[in-house]
Amino acid sequence: MARIAVIGAGMGAMAAAARLAVAGHRVTVYERSATYGGAVGRFEREGFAFDTGPGLLHLPAVWRDLFVKTGKEPLEQCVGLVQVDPASRHLFADGTEVSLPNASRAGVVSALEAALGAGAGERWGTFLGRARDAWDRSRRPLLEEPLWADWQVLGRDPYPAPRQRKLLRSRQASTVSEVGAWELADLRLAALLEGYALSYGLDPRHAPAGAALLPYMEQTFGSWYVEGGMRELARAVYERCLARKVEFAFGTEVARIVEKDGRAAGVELVGGTVEGADHVVAGIEAADLVGHELWQDGDVRPQGGAGGSQLPGRFTVLLALRGARPASAVHRSVVHAPDTGAEAAAVFGGRTAERPTVTVLRPDDPRTRPDEEHEAVTLAATVAAKGGPVDWTDATLRERYAEVLIDAAGAAVPEIRERLLWHEIRTPAETGALSAPALAGDGGRYLHPANSTRLPGLYLAGGRSHPGGGLAHAGMSGALVAGLIVEGADFRGSQ
Repeated sequence: MARIAVIGAGMGAMAAAARLAVAGHRVTVYERSATYGGAVGRFEREGFAFDTGPGLLHLPAVWRDLFVKTGKEPLEQCVGLVQVDPASRHLFADGTEVSLPNASRAGVVSALEAALGAGAGERWGTFLGRARDAWDRSRRPLLEEPLWADWQVLGRDPYPAPRQRKLLRSRQASTVSEVGAWELADLRLAALLEGYALSYGLDPRHAPAGAALLPYMEQTFGSWYVEGGMRELARAVYERCLARKVEFAFGTEVARIVEKDGRAAGVELVGGTVEGADHVVAGIEAADLVGHELWQDGDVRPQGGAGGSQLPGRFTVLLALRGARPASAVHRSVVHAPDTGAEAAAVFGGRTAERPTVTVLRPDDPRTRPDEEHEAVTLAATVAAKGGPVDWTDATLRERYAEVLIDAAGAAVPEIRERLLWHEIRTPAETGALSAPALAGDGGRYLHPANSTRLPGLYLAGGRSHPGGGLAHAGMSGALVAGLIVEGADFRGSQ
């Protein structure tokens, strides 16, 4: 039985902790805050409750696997999972709108054909077929296996873009924006695709065409809501850890990773206490916790610099509304910007977009509101990074931009201002940077650091490591770390 110190109680770190404990190891999680879940937070006021992180779950099979592998009770016995149908309603700048069914490629194609005109659905369906090919080519190395030592082979984009005749020569789309312009050939379809990229913190003007995996995964495997909010999933994972005898030390910050004989040998806490360990799992940025350079030439390094300081974040407005939620309301609506190129230029240029793409979440869940005569609504947009030209701590700016989101959301929630009781704001100043899922292409620029490191005994879990950000990917990182520790060099990936 090995002693394992886990730094941080985020979802990836807890996923690793539960699996390692089941394998017979003694696991202690050190979390500097007072609670678990990391970015999967919750805000409550006057009977209203809101997710302050992810609002929907994709690829639930990742978390089902965790619960199967760590106990007798399956995931659905620990939380209520509901398929969201329609998966999303999209409102475009020209006034057209379309509702897309959940986990039905044929249904999505039919809906787009009916709403956007002849040929639109067929073009999207053909695009999804190419996205499926990209998924088949890259699924194992991107999601289910430790990052290869020869990761450079993932620098090639797996998306099989057809050749297009452009400016007297033949070219292939290499970015999300080019796929939208050259293959989808409809501003609304392009906005649909680019909206997926932006929601994950990716710049569609530069993100590789392989980002087609993102809409493919959602439209193929579906969108799910956790009853009571996503925080309930974090609670279930935490309780599974406790059931497997994982120990938690909340309000306990790690000052550095202790090294002995050239390997990680424990953690030193703020205050000077040293806790020995045979392995250390870092669910947070680890570079500042070691006394030397953690990365070497040829390694995949963290995206966006220290702490992801150059990565965009999310601006969220939590709305308490008077009046019952209409029966016709859709769980998720996306109000698309009239110009996603201009939006991306603002977000990644350190400015506020005048007309952002706004996601509106309206869960039909009694646990999110004080009674049936009120409704809890969440608005979100991808925005410029914290620490840059935009000062997200400026109270005037925060309120002004909240008004921008509320104005846009009026297209999806009629009489939103008349119904508004109060609102709360969360910005990158509080919630940090977005971390996109790992993508192949562009020379490996969109990969994340490997789960094993140059320091023997130190492993990385969570959204800043392979295979990247998002709830499903965080769970995968936990599975990979546990496999590397339990099976060592023989581990070839999750099954």
